[in-house]
Amino acid sequence: MSTTPTDPYAGTPKIDVLWLSEPDMIEAGVADSAACVETMEETLILLAEGDYRMAGASANSHGAQINFPANPEHEGMPADGPDRRFMAMPAYLGGRFRSAGVKWYGSNTENREHDLPRSIHVFVLNDAVTGAPKAMMSANLLSAYRTGAVPGVGVKHLAVENAETVGIIGPGVMARTIFASALSQRPSIRNLKIKGRSPKSTERAADWFRENFPQLASVTVVDTEQEAIEGSDILIAGTSTSKDGPSGFPYFKREWIKPGALILCPAAARFDDEFILSDEANLVVDYTGLYNEWFNENGPDVTYEDLLGIPGNRWWDMKEEGTLPEERLVNIGDIAAGRAPGRVNDEQIFCYSIGGMPVEDVAWAFDVYHNALDKGIGTTLNLWESPTLS
Repeated sequence: MSTTPTDPYAGTPKIDVLWLSEPDMIEAGVADSAACVETMEETLILLAEGDYRMAGASANSHGAQINFPANPEHEGMPADGPDRRFMAMPAYLGGRFRSAGVKWYGSNTENREHDLPRSIHVFVLNDAVTGAPKAMMSANLLSAYRTGAVPGVGVKHLAVENAETVGIIGPGVMARTIFASALSQRPSIRNLKIKGRSPKSTERAADWFRENFPQLASVTVVDTEQEAIEGSDILIAGTSTSKDGPSGFPYFKREWIKPGALILCPAAARFDDEFILSDEANLVVDYTGLYNEWFNENGPDVTYEDLLGIPGNRWWDMKEEGTLPEERLVNIGDIAAGRAPGRVNDEQIFCYSIGGMPVEDVAWAFDVYHNALDKGIGTTLNLWESPTLS
């Protein structure tokens, strides 16, 4: 993959943009989980080093979101509903990437009734010097695979080497790409347990795993969270928030957690505060700056209890309350770079909170774009030969 920096003004004022459809993205390697884990590892190290910018005054914002009123006064305005929003997620990432970009998506749960995904994504990759767009791409798979690969970095550094059993609570799209990334880092995985919300959809998910991962010795549907958790070396929390708040989140009771387990938390999950405060819990986050920004934007308790349910937000609330020392929260990028210790024995329990950040989209879009250039994939669109106004 050729990513050597070139003169950003070469060939100007003409500007061409590469369009990559979803089939183009697949051909260019967007679904290569192992490669995506490596790219996300680089990204998380750059985050920990500070070589990035995101939105907001602190440069740590997840993005800008448009919500709608429950009862709009104006004709044609959408009404609030489950996952009803638009969101822009801009970022700049340094290192070898040195690019900016923005993911833009609209989301509506009703889409699923019409054979559409809940959210529909596009991504624009920009030159960081001229600001010109270099590529526009279909981004549902881009988002899904980078979302799966960030937990995969945790598996690389924090899972026991001989991990064999994975437990999933909430076997949706996110859990599927996380599992693919986990398997790329621990090919020793042989057994999968799944706990879903309804028997019919859970059995469909089990069939999907059997079909896509035939190397597994067993794929078992279980009835309770306890069954999914007990005996699992790696656990994936993949459910959305609950109208009941934390009491409705998947519950990871200490007595159920196997010594040596890694718990991946990119979605709603609940732990007892006593366990989190104990020496038994090793707490890792994708990046502390994100949780600090969410706290500043939403205030205490809101992000965890009412909005996202991601455990790192609860941990940050505890840090702000003064009950949890900030040094207990370790960036995965510091572990990956060797600046902080990771696993030192097979008895340690790690809880890894993942919030998701637009720098991750920039990184994976950059690599897929360069793969496409090298392979001659995509359609060239002309922005202009020369700008009318300059």
